[in-house]
Amino acid sequence: MLFSIVLHPADGHAQMDINAESAILVDATTGKILYAKNADTAMPPASMTKMMTEYLVWEAIENGQISWDTTTMISDYAYSISANNSFSGVGLRQNRDYTVRELYEAMAINSDNATTIALAELIAGSEGEFVKLMNQKGEEMGLPDFKFVNSTGLENSDLGDNYPEGTDPNGVNLLSAKSAALLAYHIVNDYPEALEISRIPETEFDGQTIRNYNWMLPHDATYLEPFYYEGVDGLKTGYTELAEYCFTGTAIRNGERLISVVMKTGSEEERFQETAKLLDYGFNNFQQQELFPAGYQAKGESTLPVAKGKEDTVNVITNEAISIPVKANEEENYQLEFQFDESKLNEDGELVAPIEKGEVIGQATLVYDGEGDYGYITGEGAKTVDIVTEHAVEKANWFMLTLGAIGDFFTDLFTSAVDFVKGLFS
Repeated sequence: MLFSIVLHPADGHAQMDINAESAILVDATTGKILYAKNADTAMPPASMTKMMTEYLVWEAIENGQISWDTTTMISDYAYSISANNSFSGVGLRQNRDYTVRELYEAMAINSDNATTIALAELIAGSEGEFVKLMNQKGEEMGLPDFKFVNSTGLENSDLGDNYPEGTDPNGVNLLSAKSAALLAYHIVNDYPEALEISRIPETEFDGQTIRNYNWMLPHDATYLEPFYYEGVDGLKTGYTELAEYCFTGTAIRNGERLISVVMKTGSEEERFQETAKLLDYGFNNFQQQELFPAGYQAKGESTLPVAKGKEDTVNVITNEAISIPVKANEEENYQLEFQFDESKLNEDGELVAPIEKGEVIGQATLVYDGEGDYGYITGEGAKTVDIVTEHAVEKANWFMLTLGAIGDFFTDLFTSAVDFVKGLFS
């Protein structure tokens, strides 16, 4: 029993040129992909790797394994990375304890590598064990294209003999733009407090000022003013010679949050310019809309027949609203397809009493009838909601069922007799 409400088709999505090897734009509420370019190609993400380290820190705090006030000393390995001028660093010391909050802020704001390693060692005992957690969490999240070999985004060859145990000494982290966006999606939805830190333009660390490499935040420096973007509050920049310039950004305007990723752009400036293009495209062309309300009934198909009930039919409705970001003038490009669960119906296509109110009897699937649909970041496919019964239907008593059976018997008998007579004279 399949039917649909078919709406008028709309024009295909306009093309947008993004100067990056790969890019993606995602609605952070629904996971709807609004734009994609080579988004499934796995590439080195540089320090965008640290988003997974950040997630695991938040998870460890939530689980009570550590707290923001937990302290740790700096290992020889982390210290050697901090002392190397080739890597961004805050100059860690080994003669003092650092709190988790201090280390996390240096990692999230200043993209510090040594503090990232210190957090990995604190949580898992070693960076090698932490990398296992990173890959396990990537599998749990359903990241489609990824591989973690260290916690920072450096190349393992940069770490010398300190490369994480169990990984390739020449290994490189890999993420596709889609995987980076899905990782960011989990951060902003599971731990939105992370944005309170990623939005900080600069802060004090161990007697020095450290600055955020995200130029889209409101920095004081005049030369950064052209890159400021209203609503941006995260999330993570990245750069190595191999990865080139990349950025996972997120911004919120009028209650709507978007997540963007650009990978392999040509310069530090370009990664923010292309991010602004993506965000402008999303905020200017899409609006969250309720396409079908909760309790929706399809015209002409609002009931199902009922067998053995005190009522002959029951109303069927959707159990929740369907809301997604919709491009301007494309509201009529969506249809809702109803598919009833055949196991709930008898051979005559009837529900059999008794029937409870709110009983799930099928699913309604939102279908886009145009071009340029990129699906959802979660990989769940089309948006679906349950079809349920609007009210209960009690089973008829034995007397009424008996009368009905007698009536059906004589009806069948009469029909057979008529057919027999017709056959004699045909």
